[in-house]
Amino acid sequence: QVQLVESGGGLVQAGGSLRLSCAASGRTVSNYIMGWFRQAPEKEREFVAAIRRSGTDTYYADSAKGRFTISRDNAKNTMYLQMNSLKPEDTAIYYCAADSGLRMRLTPNDYDYWGRGTQVTVSS
Repeated sequence: QVQLVESGGGLVQAGGSLRLSCAASGRTVSNYIMGWFRQAPEKEREFVAAIRRSGTDTYYADSAKGRFTISRDNAKNTMYLQMNSLKPEDTAIYYCAADSGLRMRLTPNDYDYWGRGTQVTVSS
């Protein structure tokens, strides 16, 4: 079992930046591929980014490429999402998730553990 808690969300103007954190407890986060997802009102939860256990390999949704950076610090049992050049369409609840599988996957159902989310609101 692993417990995940997101933080760092908030209200920011378009073009601004936020850094989300995901703190894990229970089992060490290095046992898992980690991912960020988001869900806007009345929309499906969607993949944002994922990172391998070692942190050497990452994958991004097209909407995040060039603007977001996923990283992890296994010694601190924490994952991050640096979000730059934010747009109003990035407004959503952002969730971190842990996957015990062997390959980076993009579907929410593939992930085993979830945090409760942190709200990100980008004003125009």
